[in-house]
Order: sequence, then structure tokens, then C-alpha cells
Amino acid sequence: MTATKGLEGIVATTSSISSIIDGVLTYRGYNIDDLAEYATFEEVVYLLWFGNLPNQDKLSELRERLDEYAAIPSAVIDQMKLYPSNANTMAVLRSAISALALYDVTANDMSREANVDKAIKLQAQLPTIIAAFARIREGKEPISPKAGHSIAYNFLYMLNGEEPENSAVVAMDKALVLHADHELNASTFAARVTVATLSDMYSGVVSAVGALKGPLHGGANEAVMQMLEEIGSLNRVEDYIQHKLDDKEKIMGFGHRVYKNGDPRAKHLQKMSRELGNMNGNLELYEMSTRIEELVTGQKGLKPNVDFYSASVYTMLGIPRDLFTPIFAISRVSGWTAHILEQYENNRIIRPRAEYTGPLSQLFIPIQER
Repeated sequence: MTATKGLEGIVATTSSISSIIDGVLTYRGYNIDDLAEYATFEEVVYLLWFGNLPNQDKLSELRERLDEYAAIPSAVIDQMKLYPSNANTMAVLRSAISALALYDVTANDMSREANVDKAIKLQAQLPTIIAAFARIREGKEPISPKAGHSIAYNFLYMLNGEEPENSAVVAMDKALVLHADHELNASTFAARVTVATLSDMYSGVVSAVGALKGPLHGGANEAVMQMLEEIGSLNRVEDYIQHKLDDKEKIMGFGHRVYKNGDPRAKHLQKMSRELGNMNGNLELYEMSTRIEELVTGQKGLKPNVDFYSASVYTMLGIPRDLFTPIFAISRVSGWTAHILEQYENNRIIRPRAEYTGPLSQLFIPIQER
């Protein structure tokens, strides 16, 4: 047996949920460009779970069920009030999802109906958890979600306590569409490995959140914003980036293992960054980002991935940097749960082998002689 580092190039399973073929990303065969342009996030959620786009009645039914489950148990709110105010937001999310399972009487019901119901609960409740903790750590009371509104609207409303501008809702909704699924990425694979043991859906999503927390996966967008903050202004971009390039330091937000000609999602976020900058009357973050892209792509041939422009988009929406990765989770839980449902349908425990590189034929020496 010969190992492949990082499982690169290894086809680990079959899936009908999303694909990356010749650099084109699709959900259930629908091009991400079309979905980003025309679909709402709730339509995409339905598509990922059920395999087809909903008609109006099906979409209305899903939205009603999301509304029904959007509030979280008061006991979970009380627990979050005990968390340190400076706690890592992804650690908070991970802990809160574990707590949700304790208050769901169907947590260990493995029927298809119960698992779809849990997927709806998780999709509805992650935005509520994240917005609630963001307010709790500022000494404010959480705000309950409003029935009859989209996930994008409600997240911004619960976070800020005021009606969001339509332009902000549209931008947030599109960002959620773009992050919803991405074939067998690290967090999705972690979720499938967990539930392949026939563990419950909550455990699978907790595993996924743990994987997404890392800076080489979901945490990359936070690192991009940290870089922009360190640079500070457009006239400092060139010196900062050139220094990193000369020292062969990694510049976050560039390159992707499965895309050779650029991440197809990046152009949508770049456009959103420009539009939000124009609406806010401040294009500096957008202009800094495009200048960084020119330098890195020009010298290294690396193109921006989905994380690069999402950093400036979220910042211009007034969202704190440490909420960027939790927002990724709000979107990606739709894909995680779709993959969990698929894994359950045709399950086999995921148990690869390892290429052994340690010593061989060692003789045991009694402790008295060591």
C-alpha cells in the first residue's frame, strides 16, 4: 500500500449532490453561476436535500418548517450566557450544536423522516445560535427570528436588531448560495466519516464544524480579513504583499486543490464586493483586494478562491471578522446534511488503511532489562 498525502486524487465515494468537472461547480447538475444569479438560498437547500428545485408550494412548505424550528431552546441560550465572551465563535457553535441534540427527542431516531426533520432544524437554528452569541457577548439579549422572512434576512436582523437593507439581504443570500456545497471537501468528508458509523446527524454536523474551524478550510476568510486589516490602506498593499512573496509566505485566499483555472465562485463575490463598496461609498477594501489579486496572480499564477472576496463582502455588511466562518457554516450545513442523508441511504463504514512507516520486527524486552 502506498499513501497519497492528504488523499489528493483519491475518489473516496460516489455522490449525486454536487460536482466539480473541468472547473465547473454544479449542485445536482445546476451550474453555480445560474443558481447564484437566479435562485434563493432556500431553493438551493431544497435542491440539495431532495434532488430537484421546488415549485412554489414545496418552497412555501419548507419555509414554514424553517420558521417553525428557527427558535432554539432557552436552555441552550442560558448555556451560551455562561460561555466566555472571548470564546472562539466556531467552538461556541460546535458546543451549541452538541447541546441542541440533548433537547431533540428524535436525535437518535434514524428513520429518513426524522433525519430530514433534523436537517431542517439544524438549517433553521444555526443562524439563531450565531446571532444570539454575537449579542450575548456584547451584553445584549438575543433577538427572536421573524416568521415569514428568509434565512439571510433573519440572520442580519437577529445580529443587528434592526431591519436589514434589501441590498444587504440580497448579498447575504447570494453568499449563502455560493457556499452551500462543494463536493467532498474536508468538513463534508468528516461528516460522512462520522455518520458512516451510524452515529446521529448532530454528531456528523459537530464533526463537520470541527473541520471547518481550521484556517486551511473555513477559517481562511477570517485570515484574509486579518491580512487586509494589517495592510490598512491601498498604498501599503504592494510592499506588504511583495514582502510575503519574497519570503515565500502563504497568502490566504489564493489557490485551490481542485481548481486549476480559478474558483468559479470567486467572481460572484468580487462583483458583490464592488457593489457593496459603491453602495457604502467606500471602495477601499475592494480596491485593496483587487490589487492583491493582481500581484499574487501575476507573480505566482494563483487565483483567488471563494474565501478571498467573501472577507470584504462580510465586512462591508457590518459583520465582525470572527463570524465569517460561522456564516460559512450557516450555508454549508445544507450541504453537510444532504451528504449525511445520502450516506445513510447507502451506508458502508468508511475505514481506509494507512501505509506503515514505523520500525519492524522489534523484540520485546522485559521491564527489568530496559
